[in-house]
Amino acid sequence: MVNRICLLGGGAMGTACATVLAKNPNHDVRLWVRNPTFASHIAETRENTRLLPGVRIEPSVNVTSDSVQALAGAEMVVVCIPTRGIRQGLDAVGQSIPANALMVSAVKGIENESLIRPSEMIQDVLGSRSVVAFGGPCHAEEVACGRPATVVAAAENVDDARTVQNTFSNAHLRVYSNADLLGVELAGALKNVIAIAAGICDGLKLGDNAKAALITRGLAEMVRFGKSMGASTDTFYGLAGVGDLMATCGSQHSRNRKVGDLLGRGQTLEQIQKSMSAVAEGVFTARSLRSISQQQQIETPIADAVHEVLFAGKSPRAATEELMQRPLKPES
Repeated sequence: MVNRICLLGGGAMGTACATVLAKNPNHDVRLWVRNPTFASHIAETRENTRLLPGVRIEPSVNVTSDSVQALAGAEMVVVCIPTRGIRQGLDAVGQSIPANALMVSAVKGIENESLIRPSEMIQDVLGSRSVVAFGGPCHAEEVACGRPATVVAAAENVDDARTVQNTFSNAHLRVYSNADLLGVELAGALKNVIAIAAGICDGLKLGDNAKAALITRGLAEMVRFGKSMGASTDTFYGLAGVGDLMATCGSQHSRNRKVGDLLGRGQTLEQIQKSMSAVAEGVFTARSLRSISQQQQIETPIADAVHEVLFAGKSPRAATEELMQRPLKPES
């Protein structure tokens, strides 16, 4: 039984995970927030007013910017830092993480420079150790409020996945275990890119037919990519794949869908990023996905189109027209 748990990151997901864990019996929950001023604000108000306004954080959650205090005796450490900040965050606290602590990644992305997944980044910084990854439809805004959600915990060592499963599960959050760490992490990263494309459909007002087709072919693209990289096809038809894809492409809470929507409405990426208080991982994943698909010669037309819109100045409407005019082929 895991009792002492530290969440790294004062964003929406770190806050949401803290609220979930604090409601489970016998948990000593600490939330490490790097910015001392922000940490003090959350500790005093018991609310993350910037990212989860209205969600009360249990009094039992110890919110601190002191990494030594937060990580002392931690049996489980949950990384809730955006992909771009994982290395810097772990470098800052790494010496305080107990050697036997089970590492959990609640991050969905692929690093631009190294093209590796969050679990691999954690191992790269901290050394060889088991990492469990979360996947599935779990918007922080709903999880933190206690709305029903179902996710999957994946690890190469399935016993570690079951430990996370037992630690997080309660009446509102149901956790399944999975041994396909690679597939769960790839699915979590890829669906964000497809969600940007789905948002573009919304922004251009292309209608339900277009968006349904986009999501369906996006899933096919995810499966093709995952299979080429060695992941299990079944994973992409589960919670981490189609489940998270549906939520991210359709939800008002989805930052990636919002980015696409605003692109479709005519805003530039620079304008969008300046207006958002939280990170849309799909923007950065699109770069990594483009590099990997080119290196491995994997066909990813939708992800390629998103990359062109984000970084090459192509208009969303022109990208859509090009996708529709691709050579005809069998569905499968």
